[in-house]
Amino acid sequence: MGKQYKELKEKDIEFIKEQKLFYLASSSGDEVNLSPKGYDSIRVLDSATIIFMSYAGSGNRTYTDAVNGGEFTLLFNAFEGKPKILRIFAYAEAIEPDEELFEEYCELFGEKASLVRNFFTFSIYAVESSCGESIPYMEYKGERSSLKEWMVKMDDTEKLEAYKEKHFTPPDLSRVK
Repeated sequence: MGKQYKELKEKDIEFIKEQKLFYLASSSGDEVNLSPKGYDSIRVLDSATIIFMSYAGSGNRTYTDAVNGGEFTLLFNAFEGKPKILRIFAYAEAIEPDEELFEEYCELFGEKASLVRNFFTFSIYAVESSCGESIPYMEYKGERSSLKEWMVKMDDTEKLEAYKEKHFTPPDLSRVK
């Protein structure tokens, strides 16, 4: 059944690379936020570090929880092949567009800097692997292109930065326990 260990194993890293969808849960206060994440938005730097690329969209709760010292769980599960659930428990640090690592991470993902809202470095403190026998088989049919198309259009008309600023979620320190 389930096993817990301190860092990613090579088979976990390979499993993460194969997934088209993962879930990101975070909390720095009373509620837990849970968001599905797609696109090619995650990289494993080493057995204890993951980078997530965040695009503009709705709120930015991940940022709020990261700067407030919140905890994060990344969940990957197999929809094809051998069943598996992989949970990664971590703390996060936000990487802003004005930071040196931001450009480096844009290159790592092959993404235009103006399209990226921010990056998050996840420092792993525990990994849990379990069977996933109850997860259904599901067929991957492709990515939805609408968000990326919208971002490119907004960027081309020089409206994306204003949108990101307007929809920036500042940290609410009153929520931190």
